[in-house]
Amino acid sequence: MKKRMIAMLLAGGQGSRLGCLTAKVAKPAVSFGGKYRIIDFPLSNCVNSGVDTVGVLTQYRPLRLNAHIGIGISWDLDRKYGGVRVLPPYEKSANSEWYTGTANAIYQNIEFMDEFNPDYVLILSGDHIYKMDYEEMLENHVRRGAEVTIASMPVPWEEASRFGIVVADSHGQINAFEEKPKNPRSNLASMGIYIFNYDLLKNALIELKDVPECDFGKHVIPYCFDKGNKLFTYQFTDYWKDVGTLSSYWEANMELLEDSPELDFYEKFNMIYTSVDVLRPQYIAEGSRVINSMIAEGSAIYGTVEHSVIGPDVVIEEGAVVKDSVIMQGVRIKKGAVIEKAIISENSVIGEKAMLGVGKYAESKLDKRVYCSELVTVDENTVIPAGVKIGRNTAISGITETGDYPKGRLASGGYVIKEGR
Repeated sequence: MKKRMIAMLLAGGQGSRLGCLTAKVAKPAVSFGGKYRIIDFPLSNCVNSGVDTVGVLTQYRPLRLNAHIGIGISWDLDRKYGGVRVLPPYEKSANSEWYTGTANAIYQNIEFMDEFNPDYVLILSGDHIYKMDYEEMLENHVRRGAEVTIASMPVPWEEASRFGIVVADSHGQINAFEEKPKNPRSNLASMGIYIFNYDLLKNALIELKDVPECDFGKHVIPYCFDKGNKLFTYQFTDYWKDVGTLSSYWEANMELLEDSPELDFYEKFNMIYTSVDVLRPQYIAEGSRVINSMIAEGSAIYGTVEHSVIGPDVVIEEGAVVKDSVIMQGVRIKKGAVIEKAIISENSVIGEKAMLGVGKYAESKLDKRVYCSELVTVDENTVIPAGVKIGRNTAISGITETGDYPKGRLASGGYVIKEGR
């Protein structure tokens, strides 16, 4: 049975700029907004847009991502024909290799796409936060007679050199495509979302199969442009966030707490779906305080939570205070602990009267490129002992003990990373 359009969802990235948040899990599987994971957004967009066949290309740390997706029941993608299918690299008769670039990953799965013989293929990234109607983008593609359509959105001019930039005429036809130009001629940035006529895509991938680390922005799009194919832009003006850094990840969570957030989890249409365990209802104890926060199912709040996003099955004990923080599933915050501007990953334990986020910012001694904000970042399954004081722009991973903190302190910019985690 022929499909009109299928989606290929690139979800194999490490997300190294998220530091210890992605030390043991692929970036698309990182928790977001309490109960969700980042990959829930493109998967839900597919369902809401009527795209019922999705190949999910995984590579780095895929186990949790695979378990989360399962057979796609949560997104109504458990289909006998089509549905969602996880596509890791696999042993072939010759030239077996890992996915070496975004386009190379798609090339290695031509057989999967041929199974459905689609008219169009939608290429997606698994690590952005947004809602989009891909059907509207497809209608735009067909109406214009496009062979390639690139979703794009305006960015501040001073940031344009960080993106692939499209230069288009008044009708949206692309006259030039520049990958991270030093002197951009436009501020219309590619979102890494593409619709290709399948015959064109297949031919391009085959032609470029020997290009090292073959990538859509660096190789496929310029190839199509040089061949004289019709490339158009589809301008997107709603909320879109690349949560590729600790700061942008934290900011995107905090934006959910605004009076009228641009990303609305509560609208009846275009809902975001996810796979979660069935948990007991949340519990807010007498004497606790919750101010402008999101609290997921199964959590029990006995202390104070202010301007924070709290995941499922979290316990915040009496006298504990959590401010301006993202707390993921299964975390335990003991009595009297005080946490400010932190990201605490799943199943970690913060000891009694520990203080996280004290003092002034200092430059990181671990990785200045990754850790460059006031945030305290705590890896999953980490234990922080009672009574310690932890400064800003710090990273902690592993089952730490009092002896790991000289004089009971971790200065701003410092880190404690226990090996073997």
